[in-house]
Amino acid sequence: MDTPVVCRRLATLLLFSPLLLSSAALAESDFQYQRPDIAPETVSGREQEPGWAAQRFAVAAANPLATDAGYQILKAGGSAIDAAIAVQMVLTLVEPQSSGIGGGSFLMYHDGEEVKAYDGRETAPSSVDEGLFLDRDGEVLAFMKAVASGRSVGVPGTLRMLEMAHKAHGRLPWAAVFEPAITLADEGFPVSPSLHSGLADTDALRDDARASAFYFTEEGEPLPEGHMLKNPALAVILERIAEQGSSALHTGGVAEDIVGRVQNHPAIPGSLSLEDLATYTARKRKPLCTDWQDYRVCGFPPPSSGHLTMMQILGILEQLAPSKAGLEDDLPGVDWLHSFLEASRLAFADRGRYIADPDFVEAPGGDWSRMLAPDYLAERADLIEDEQSMGSGGASPGNPGALATAWAVQPAQPEYGTSHISIIDEHGNALAMTSSIEQTFGARILSDGGTGMPGGFLLNNELTDFSFTPSDDNGTPIANRVEPGKRPRSSMSPTLVFDRNSDQLVASLGSPGGAAIIHYTARSLVAMFDWGLDAQRALDLPHAITLGGTVYLEAGRFPPATLEALRARGHEVEERELTSGLQAIQRTEEGLFGGADPRREGIVMGE
Repeated sequence: MDTPVVCRRLATLLLFSPLLLSSAALAESDFQYQRPDIAPETVSGREQEPGWAAQRFAVAAANPLATDAGYQILKAGGSAIDAAIAVQMVLTLVEPQSSGIGGGSFLMYHDGEEVKAYDGRETAPSSVDEGLFLDRDGEVLAFMKAVASGRSVGVPGTLRMLEMAHKAHGRLPWAAVFEPAITLADEGFPVSPSLHSGLADTDALRDDARASAFYFTEEGEPLPEGHMLKNPALAVILERIAEQGSSALHTGGVAEDIVGRVQNHPAIPGSLSLEDLATYTARKRKPLCTDWQDYRVCGFPPPSSGHLTMMQILGILEQLAPSKAGLEDDLPGVDWLHSFLEASRLAFADRGRYIADPDFVEAPGGDWSRMLAPDYLAERADLIEDEQSMGSGGASPGNPGALATAWAVQPAQPEYGTSHISIIDEHGNALAMTSSIEQTFGARILSDGGTGMPGGFLLNNELTDFSFTPSDDNGTPIANRVEPGKRPRSSMSPTLVFDRNSDQLVASLGSPGGAAIIHYTARSLVAMFDWGLDAQRALDLPHAITLGGTVYLEAGRFPPATLEALRARGHEVEERELTSGLQAIQRTEEGLFGGADPRREGIVMGE
């Protein structure tokens, strides 16, 4: 590190951080980050991945620089939590379009004995009401207009959640795990193909003056692939967080800058306040663990809809007749696809009515597991016909249990974003963590933390995961409507899988992809544990999804006969790009084996 950088850091820390913590924590660690000679390869379409074998530990993440940061932490003796923090901080820098310290996360953690769920989901500001996304005439705002606004920004929770988890499970000092991201922010990193293409496809980011100056050339073009991008503002912000903890973001100069950006948004200001940031609390929740075949699948409870909806799909499939040739010519067959899509329709119908923040919404029958009861899933499975789809709008919510309040079905609206991390360390710990700022580049607001330097981090637009309409035409409220302090419903599905007989961890997996996360993760579980594919081959398979209406098949991956057969059964079928970002690590007889989604830039590293 050169002397000017040291001087600049010290001056900035003294200016913005009057209450510094002792730097002695750094001296307690022998960790020395070594900048790797790796970068994301140019991606043109799908890139076949080999899968990666390891013995002691492994880390899978969406960018090679982020994966390497976690690998170096694990190699230095750090825990899975230590590695996850290092990975997430680097992702904030190199994959800003998907996740970061301006967003939220769900973390599933296994300490060798117990499964724990850490909730870092964003919350709605204290001053909002259920009309947040209605205009003066009571009409719903256009989705993208709401996204690129101050009104969409929720109170970020990722840092507070990681800090909570680190206090319980960290082995290296908090400050040490920030070294990779600080170094890369100072010295620069090559703009990846994914970041470049995201910039090229997101015109609204140019409307933010700071983001436009940082991510685009003077001619207004997105930074090219391979451009060495430094982020001095983020380096300073991360240094403060390394010294002070999460309070460096939730109070002080960084918090003031976040609030100023939101409240003074030039188009649609928001109401996020300094008190909202200062009082945010991460939560420990009781994980949902569900028996499926010979396994126990553990996932996140509400406010995530991921585990409940995914396990409804898998549970309904299990209630149907034995699988009719799940794979045909190494692709999901028509019979299986039909059953999977019909089960998805039924599960998403329940999701739209019942699932929301449990601090505001009671579970059916007082227990979320009622939605996964075998008798209830058998009733739902009886609605599926072998040769005829129930079609768009044909699936209605079921009745898994009595409700104290009647809820209306939430109308469909878009969901986007996220990044996933899977890690197994040598100490017997494992995690699955999915984090997000929602839409690509979030709310299109770049905060420099009040440093006045180029760069910074992007703010989320997670409040657009709430229902824009608070009630139906009859005035019946929607469970996932906007309320002060409420966490918007999510589809993030970080998943840990255990052998039911031995209780041994057998896999960690998850994906980005908005509501399609649920399909991506569910199909990967079937491929790994029903069809017997290794993690990489499972992730390579083509996708098929429906949220209850149109069926979308991954473009160019299925033969025309498959599309025709599904249409003959009454499915409305279209092809589109389904760019998942699955990461998976499985335990095998030989050790560990990891897979990374060939549709993105992720890799697995381990020893």
